[in-house]
Amino acid sequence: MKMNKKRWIITLAVITVLAVSFFWGGNYAVKDNTADQTQAVSSADDESGNTTVADQPTDSSDAAANTDKQTAVVTANSKTGKTSADKSSTDKTTFTAAGSKDQYQTDPVHAGNPQPVEPKDVTVNGDVKLNCTFSVSCKTILDNLDSFNEEKLEVLPTDGVIFPATQVTFYQGESVFNVLQREMKKAGIQMEYEATPIYNSNYIEGINNIYEFDCGELSGWMYKVNGWFANYGCSRYQLQDGDVIYWVYTCDLGRDVGGYVDQEDD
Repeated sequence: MKMNKKRWIITLAVITVLAVSFFWGGNYAVKDNTADQTQAVSSADDESGNTTVADQPTDSSDAAANTDKQTAVVTANSKTGKTSADKSSTDKTTFTAAGSKDQYQTDPVHAGNPQPVEPKDVTVNGDVKLNCTFSVSCKTILDNLDSFNEEKLEVLPTDGVIFPATQVTFYQGESVFNVLQREMKKAGIQMEYEATPIYNSNYIEGINNIYEFDCGELSGWMYKVNGWFANYGCSRYQLQDGDVIYWVYTCDLGRDVGGYVDQEDD
């Protein structure tokens, strides 16, 4: 009986030791497995180029420095109203809008002045007759005869007036060019022009045999309507009833006729 009790006690002790060993070893294995997983994740981050745990600030001063840097970036962006993500695209858009020209190289037209109208978008209505005042002058040449082509003196009017201010008829939808072409033909006055697709307009080279550069390298023909020298071609200026058209020859890129100054002031 005593022997059986002793064996039972020994057996219980062995079982207890085995159980303790089993549970202790199991916990240790789980701990090592977690460490291996952490190491694997860190290695994967390194290969992908992402920030690893080791790259993060471990010191309080490093963390503070990183926070200050981010704050500085946010502050700078708040002053411009942009974020780092949209700064480049916003700058490009702003720049383009500020100094943009249309597809025909025309600068933005100031408020209050008529916008250009493309000839292909216009249908002339021959049933609707309107009136405008039309004239052509080269008086500026009289003040610059020393620069004028001597071979052209015979075609230069003594008073500088090629076509006096006259009320003429035009049709709804017509342009400044349409009126010039028709009135010069009716009056038997020579006119030459050149189509310039890049500006989507016709360029007037000469009227009454007086051409660009005949009175210096800055000379040529300009037009204004109702006192405004338009910054686009005459084929794109659609007329309205009562408009006043004035073709004038400049010897100084518009400065001598008010075109250059008007262009800056409008």
